[in-house]
Amino acid sequence: MGNMMRGVSTRDKVDTDNCDGSLKGTEDEILVVLEDYPSAEISEPIYRMGEKLRVIAQEAYWWRVRSVQTRKENYIPNSHVAKVYHGWLFEGVERQKAEELLSLPGNRVGSFLVRESSRERGLYSLSVKHRSVKHYRIFRLDNSWYYISPRLTFQCLEDMINHYSDFADGLCCVLTSPCLLGATPTSDATSGAPPVVMRRNFDWRKVDRRQLVSADSSCSDNMLSYGVRNSIAAYLSFSENPPSEQMRAESRKKKSKSVYGLPDSSLANTEYEEDF
Repeated sequence: MGNMMRGVSTRDKVDTDNCDGSLKGTEDEILVVLEDYPSAEISEPIYRMGEKLRVIAQEAYWWRVRSVQTRKENYIPNSHVAKVYHGWLFEGVERQKAEELLSLPGNRVGSFLVRESSRERGLYSLSVKHRSVKHYRIFRLDNSWYYISPRLTFQCLEDMINHYSDFADGLCCVLTSPCLLGATPTSDATSGAPPVVMRRNFDWRKVDRRQLVSADSSCSDNMLSYGVRNSIAAYLSFSENPPSEQMRAESRKKKSKSVYGLPDSSLANTEYEEDF
């Protein structure tokens, strides 16, 4: 099939007798959200950009849909979504929107989508995430075969995607996975963010210097662990009058005692939290 062929497994096999017709077959209709709806300026979005929706019904300019991720069921205007076929063929998505979708968290190097022009049916481009998002025009011969490079032609888009999933052959990289295959929209329900931990609010300017070097680190009145308190005390010793000899002696005694700290794996970009 084309001047570059590959073996097709049973799992990957496509209908090559009607290759173009199979692009938009009878599979469940899937939409992808192109922008948050409603806008965050209006209210909390029901659906977020990149979220996949399963079509329940179409009513004039609206779709009744159910989120694949959150199972929320509601309406969304057709101007905020694009149809997706085979997981990688996005209907009516322009270049800039393709870049935004491929830049969502979860898309890795080699994530891709084929976008069909909204201005002219049957005109396609391939967008691939690399160091930046690269775009390749897909040309079509008079015999309806497709190509990006004239030396490699394919009977249908599935054959083209199958080939470039095995070999880069001039592309920026091998195609790895369809856009949004592993990505999830940014929302409270799906982001997997850790729960908010309450912290005691206090004014650093009102912190008692004696509390920073208190010998009793288990005292419930201490707001900070010894490691943090000792660091603050060191900073204050440079920025203000030096502490008394008695306070320095107490600090030296503490060096021989255990120091509480967070596990090494959680030190990066982590704030010390209060224990409750």
